[in-house]
Amino acid sequence: MADIPNEFHFVFGLKPQVEPFHLVYYLCLASCLEVNRPDRIHFHYHFEPYGPWWERIRPQLELHRVEPVRFIARSEAYWQHAEGTYIRRANLDYAHQADFLRLEILKRHGGVYADIDTLFVRPLGADLFSYDCVIGSEGESRRRDTGEVYESLCNAFILARPGARFVSCWLESMYELFDGTWDRHSCYGASVVRQRMPDAVHVVPRAFFYRYVSTPEDLAILLEGAERDLGDAYSIHLWNHLWWEPSRTDFSNVSKETLTERYVRDVDTTFTLLARRFLD
Repeated sequence: MADIPNEFHFVFGLKPQVEPFHLVYYLCLASCLEVNRPDRIHFHYHFEPYGPWWERIRPQLELHRVEPVRFIARSEAYWQHAEGTYIRRANLDYAHQADFLRLEILKRHGGVYADIDTLFVRPLGADLFSYDCVIGSEGESRRRDTGEVYESLCNAFILARPGARFVSCWLESMYELFDGTWDRHSCYGASVVRQRMPDAVHVVPRAFFYRYVSTPEDLAILLEGAERDLGDAYSIHLWNHLWWEPSRTDFSNVSKETLTERYVRDVDTTFTLLARRFLD
């Protein structure tokens, strides 16, 4: 059986672009190119980005315009509870669009999917491409509705062969599990499918893709500390939805406005020490 293709997929621009493509997103793509030497990088979008960082990286990407997932656009599940109502009214359901699109893309083409707030720091091991599907654990999580504790399998980084059995079953289950909340269909859904077919997916330790998890303590190390020993990490996930806007200070005082080119070049933090070599 052929290995997973050394092709990377990113999904972005599922909502109108009202500000230039950010340096952080450029660094994601630039680090992917330099660290992993992919055969291709596929950039899937509905609204194309713009700005100087986009113009710099655009020639090195294969662009694919995608259409919204009709199931999400038409879903009435959002109105059944407060969380879903907030997501729909705040126009955050583009994140759910991306949840479905990434699995559809991997099912059809195979390769590596990563969120665009990823920074690649070490080449993926050749052994990871030999499995049918690979996903990373992000540790234990608890369902808010039932209190059930489960191992969350984060969908921010996935490797898969075309037609991978786990991806196909996970995608099918998402249509049944989707209730408009953030992750019942995605990270929790992946753990449910894994219980049914544990041999269909290879789960790697949290340290590979999620050395820093989505807590204020870990984000402080990543964005404000200066840790140099990354252990087994292949990539770093930034969880930027938790701190991106300047008004959002409950997880970090760093925001998208902090991370300028000068800041990345001149200020030593865990993130900038890793990222600055990809600027030139």
